[in-house]
Amino acid sequence: MKKFFDTYKPHYKALLYLGLPIVIGQIGIIIMGFADTLMIGHHSTEELSAASFVNNVFNLAIIFGTGFSYGLTPIVGGLFGNKELTVAGRVLKNSLVANLLVAVLLTLIMTILYLNVGNLGQPEELIPLIKPYYLTLLVSIVFIMVFNGFKQFADGITDTRVAMWILLSGNVMNIIGNYILINGKLGLPELGLLGAGISTLFSRIMMLVAFIFIFFFTKRYNQYRAGFRRSILNKLDFLQLNKLGWPIAFQMGMETASFSLSAVMIGWLGTIALAAHQIMVTISTVSFMMFYSMGAAIAVRVSNYKGTNDIQNIRYSAFAGAHIIIVMAIITSSFIFLCRNYLGGWFTDNAEVSLVVVTLVFPMLLYQFGDGMQIAFANALRGIADVKAMMIIAFISYFIVALPIGYICGFILGWGVPGVWMTFPSGLSCAAILMFIRFQKQTKIH
Repeated sequence: MKKFFDTYKPHYKALLYLGLPIVIGQIGIIIMGFADTLMIGHHSTEELSAASFVNNVFNLAIIFGTGFSYGLTPIVGGLFGNKELTVAGRVLKNSLVANLLVAVLLTLIMTILYLNVGNLGQPEELIPLIKPYYLTLLVSIVFIMVFNGFKQFADGITDTRVAMWILLSGNVMNIIGNYILINGKLGLPELGLLGAGISTLFSRIMMLVAFIFIFFFTKRYNQYRAGFRRSILNKLDFLQLNKLGWPIAFQMGMETASFSLSAVMIGWLGTIALAAHQIMVTISTVSFMMFYSMGAAIAVRVSNYKGTNDIQNIRYSAFAGAHIIIVMAIITSSFIFLCRNYLGGWFTDNAEVSLVVVTLVFPMLLYQFGDGMQIAFANALRGIADVKAMMIIAFISYFIVALPIGYICGFILGWGVPGVWMTFPSGLSCAAILMFIRFQKQTKIH
């Protein structure tokens, strides 16, 4: 046991040093999600249901775009490991342009979906609430994507604290804006769900402005800034970013699609079901964000070792990250289980919604370890730039396995919302097993 701990101890320390600032920044996002859901849920159940539909649909676009931006991390991580700092600045410029183009594409796709939102089988009374909220989030896609470019660059050079402080500040700003605009404080009109959308848009704009200022006007980025300014857009960097970014985008997009399409199916079950789904998704975000924060640290560490072709330490970093994520899963799952009878009441006064929330605790706990492990090894594969296989794994796990199981359990077997939620443990566990097998194969030491 002592030998095991001595082997992994330096990797635990390095991952926690990198990952904890990301975790703290993501906790800020979690708090923002909780605050949004709490304020909207207590404002009205209908607005909570509308928020559930829109947020789940937009999560697909946002996480797809975030996945594309992740293509920058292994490139910059390798350059940082080899001390090629000006080249890293050049790659950032190309990444920002690529992210901007993807943002335009996503905005066009989401606009087409907006024009057809009335044809997706959602409760009629929610459509007037869905549409204005949808439009505010639509505008924010461009700002999210450019922000992601700067964030993945900073993570890749192990400067994770900058993004942490920007995210925390932006989330505080958003919570204050929510309180004022949802409830009509300080003499402003009571905007309800639309107020939450406006506050989110404003905070996303300000977070991007803060990152731009830090990159262009602070000393810490001098060498990277020199490479950024002297370079021009070039085909080689652009193609490399696309080669890595699209497979990650599709892998993460297909994972998120299982949640988004499940939300559409749950909408067929009515307003109460959709409201309960939103509450439980918000709660499950706690563990997901923590896992993904540590996953980002795994990707950075692995990419640094990939730059020097150190296979042994690539494996140690990945497994050390998996150990940390398992501990996180145990802690968060224990807390959620102990609080299972109180969760719904935190977010809504509707007793019927609260009862449905309790039924979703079991399937949510069932997928925590699968989710954690697929995140750990997906990010390890991302760190070694082995991303194409991840698309195939995602397609099998979420479209061939997960969604059909959710539909069968929810509608054919008649289990309702808990049945649809069986989508998640089946898909995430399948992905975890396949990602682990792929990582073992790609890093096998002969």
